[in-house]
Amino acid sequence: MVRRWGLSIGLLVVAGLAFVFSSLVTGVVFVVLAALTSPRAFPRSISDAAARELSAQDGKPIVYWRPGCPFCLRLRARVGRFARRAHWVDIWADPDGAASVRAVTGGDETVPTVVHRGEGFVNPAPARVLEMLRA
Repeated sequence: MVRRWGLSIGLLVVAGLAFVFSSLVTGVVFVVLAALTSPRAFPRSISDAAARELSAQDGKPIVYWRPGCPFCLRLRARVGRFARRAHWVDIWADPDGAASVRAVTGGDETVPTVVHRGEGFVNPAPARVLEMLRA
C-alpha cells in the first residue's frame, strides 16, 4: 500500500514545506501533482483474473498501469471519458497483473501495457488506445 501511495505522499510533504517556506503557488502545484499521480486519478483497478474474464466476455482492452508512471498518466489523460471502457489493472496491487506484463514485454514491467484481443502493446500511442476504446 505504501508503495502505491509513496509518490503522492511525498509530493504532499513537499507541498506542505512549500506552503511554509516558499509560496502558495508552489504549494498548490505540488498538491495538484500529488493528486494526478495518486491511484485515485485512474478508474478502479480490478484483478488480472477478473480483467481477463471480463475482457473475454465484452472484448474491452486491459490496461496494465502503476501509480506514479508518467506514461500511464499521459494515457489516462488522453483517453479521458473513454477510460471506463477498459479494464484497468494496477500491477503494484496485483502480482498476477505484473506477471502478465512481464509475459508481454519479455521480462520487464514496462507500463502502460495494453492487451486487446490477445495482442499486447507496450506503451502504445494514446491515439491507438483511443481507437480500441471507441470500437
